[in-house]
Amino acid sequence: MPIKIPSDLPAFDVLSKEGVMVMAEDQAMRQDIRPLRIGLLNLMPKKIQTENQFARLIGATPLQIDLSLIRMTEHRTKNTAAEHMAEFYRPFKEVKDEKFDGLIITGAPIEHLEFDNVTYWEEMREVFEWTQTNVHSTFGVCWGGMAMINHFHGVKKHMLDAKAFGCFRHSNLDPASPFLRGFSDDCVIPVSRWTEMKQGEIDDADGLVTLLGSDEVGPCLIEDPAHRALYIFNHFEYDSDTLKQEYDRDVANGTPINVPMNYYPDDDPTETPQNRWRSHAHLLYGNWISEIYGTTPYDINRIGVDQTDLRA
Repeated sequence: MPIKIPSDLPAFDVLSKEGVMVMAEDQAMRQDIRPLRIGLLNLMPKKIQTENQFARLIGATPLQIDLSLIRMTEHRTKNTAAEHMAEFYRPFKEVKDEKFDGLIITGAPIEHLEFDNVTYWEEMREVFEWTQTNVHSTFGVCWGGMAMINHFHGVKKHMLDAKAFGCFRHSNLDPASPFLRGFSDDCVIPVSRWTEMKQGEIDDADGLVTLLGSDEVGPCLIEDPAHRALYIFNHFEYDSDTLKQEYDRDVANGTPINVPMNYYPDDDPTETPQNRWRSHAHLLYGNWISEIYGTTPYDINRIGVDQTDLRA
């Protein structure tokens, strides 16, 4: 089954050309099934690029997905046309009475700020609490994952001396996890961040399970069964050239930056970068969607009512 998105959303044409099954509203209405409702709370400045990346991953399963684009209520983006935001996004205050099978909270380029100094932090905390009554499973990505694990468990983010930037091998620490079904013993994941979460502090928190981690860049994928959530601090969703775009931007701006490690052939930025994470990216998000499908109530209004964690 395809992902259902508006036919005039840029991702519709992008994914169609890539062979991803997409479905317009009128076609979806003719199917006598309940699609999974997945929300994307998009905090990234390049909204369209991020829409494409996540729609590509969650639209590759055999299930019909109804994707809703959500923004913070008062925050105004400077990098995406106001017309695009008005047509395709709804503010959180307009969806807070609705139920979702899944929610993805993206990263945001604000990791240098303390959480309390983020302009929309109070509403973000409201979102986290809302997930416990209105969302069956939440996936926090990069800053979104760091913020959520801090909210529920008090785990702090720590500034790095140098940016963790490149493609790093991560070990499969829980091969029996349904979220890692089909994973190799290790895998390569793009990393782009100035902060980290420390494994010892995660281990000290109650009920958290580390699924993927790296000796070089630390913990990556954390399961929080009690809050029906996953937190990932790195970027499986990245396109093949996303790290290149970030590197070229910093070079053009005169920002000190190292060539992303293990990304270009022979670490030569004049070469075409190689994508070595795509298959595991599809595995992870496909497994997440499958777990939602197998555990979410058929009656969407039952989400948040007497629910336990996904492994119950």
